[in-house]
Amino acid sequence: MAEIDRIAPTRRPDAAPTGEQRWRQLFFLHWIYDAEEVAPLVPKGMSLDLWEGRAYVGLVPFLMEGIRPAWLPRAFAMDFLETNLRTYVIVNGEPGVLFFSLEASSLLAVKAARYGWGLPYYFAKMSSSREGDRVRYESARRGAHADLRLDASIGEALGPSAPGTLEHFLLERYLLFTSWRDRIYRGQVHHAAYPAQRATVHHVESTLLEAAGLPPGRGEPLAHYASGVDVDVFGPHAQR
Repeated sequence: MAEIDRIAPTRRPDAAPTGEQRWRQLFFLHWIYDAEEVAPLVPKGMSLDLWEGRAYVGLVPFLMEGIRPAWLPRAFAMDFLETNLRTYVIVNGEPGVLFFSLEASSLLAVKAARYGWGLPYYFAKMSSSREGDRVRYESARRGAHADLRLDASIGEALGPSAPGTLEHFLLERYLLFTSWRDRIYRGQVHHAAYPAQRATVHHVESTLLEAAGLPPGRGEPLAHYASGVDVDVFGPHAQR
């Protein structure tokens, strides 16, 4: 099998961006799964991207700010909370993200992302609070038993993740793939490397994993934090 190029997706595309976003106050929680537990949820045409033979599933709550398509004036940009549930896949030799679900506190954002990107967004009641380095997130999907309660602290700075490390494998993801109407679509984002920090989870309770068809996460998740990045968005485009 050819070696996967994990640096190429970090480079900015030549095309003009189709949108811009600011991602703030991100927590990355990852659980290890056997590949056989996750593979049935991966669409045809995608394969799991494994680290040392194991699959990782991530839960990422954060603040979305200044969200707008390129044609919309900044004065009309949206802010909302989001939590995404994801794993990592390879499509046509490229490493990227596959989202199982994305919770958002904006109904307009949910409808736009479902229609424009074919992404599995859900409308949720969400809240976030912060006291010093202690952060809390709560999310409850409307009309379904799919929720999150997180209480975590921000830890020491790690800086940008080095290629070849587990942190780089998990955090530095710039491509996303989605299956919509029997076709795979590819989107890309560009931003500076995450200013990664360690994080301590005091309490996490979530049914988002089970709602996606996964077994509950085993043990304590591997936790990271990033204060935020400014993001340009490109795509999506259908894959051949």
